Amino acid sequence: MRRITALKLQKRNHQRVNVYLDGEYAFGLARIVAAWLAVGTELSDEKIAQLQAEDQREIAYQRALNLISFRPRTEVEIRQNLRHHNMEEEIIQYVLERLKDSGLLNDAGFAQIWVDNRTELRPRSRRALAFELKQHGVDSAVIEQTLEKVDDSAMAYQASQRQAHKIEKYEWREFRLKMLRYLAQRGFTYEVSAEAASRVWEELHKPELLSDEGVNL
Repeated sequence: MRRITALKLQKRNHQRVNVYLDGEYAFGLARIVAAWLAVGTELSDEKIAQLQAEDQREIAYQRALNLISFRPRTEVEIRQNLRHHNMEEEIIQYVLERLKDSGLLNDAGFAQIWVDNRTELRPRSRRALAFELKQHGVDSAVIEQTLEKVDDSAMAYQASQRQAHKIEKYEWREFRLKMLRYLAQRGFTYEVSAEAASRVWEELHKPELLSDEGVNL
């Protein structure tokens, strides 16, 4: 058995505690793991190994939480990041299950947030959205369910509205060409893009069309 002779917060990270055994530094622990320890507590080799294992799990969990704090993540993204930092598979699985149990990791939720964000800010075709979600590791069945109600025609129209005012000065032929290229880059088919381009052009020039009709009368 070894006796704890000191517990000191690390200077650079107050969420970690340095543990001293028998007067010498022994190892560091996450503050939450070391919470029950006290000076004078005796630790067996088995208990020390258990504490260090818990510490590794907590380190991995906190790393995953830090990733999620920037934006939602998929299970694949968390797994890849932890593997990159040489975490053991058993620890990675523990972290994934803990995140899912707490509702912080949900691929279906990630997919819906991704699609909603794209719809609002940068409309894409179903095909383009499916590709993006696949790149993030979302399962095909989840992708299919998430995109079930996505309407390419509506998305193309929304995207073309955002672009229209940037190119409205051009004549129809040049306007149409630029719009088709713009929509193609976002994954829309020629037919869907052509329909959206025509619709937006007509809306932009509706006052002119009405004026011309009035003259003809």
